[in-house]
Amino acid sequence: MFDSLSGKLQNAFRNLRGLGKISEANAGEALREVRQALLEADVNFKVARDFIERVRIKALGAEVVQSVQPGQQIVKIIHDELVDLLGSTNAALNVTGNPGCILMVGLHGAGKTTSSG
Repeated sequence: MFDSLSGKLQNAFRNLRGLGKISEANAGEALREVRQALLEADVNFKVARDFIERVRIKALGAEVVQSVQPGQQIVKIIHDELVDLLGSTNAALNVTGNPGCILMVGLHGAGKTTSSG
């Protein structure tokens, strides 16, 4: 699942990187691809919608640094928002008892058995 999501995000970023100037149309198309990738990865549509809106506001309101291309700046904004969305700190597992019990939940084919192994 993460491989598919990362591949789709890389395609959206590839289209952004070559741009000399970011317009609302360019950003809108790239963000549409990012939203589609998130939805195909089973991210809740409200979370994806809010995420894209936050990125759009930051991207269109941001001043572009001279040494950075505008496309690269949008990629950084998307990265920062993903880090904020997923959490920037590592949460440790609290497994008490002997043996410990962990519930693995996910869609069919998402890698539960592989991760458990």
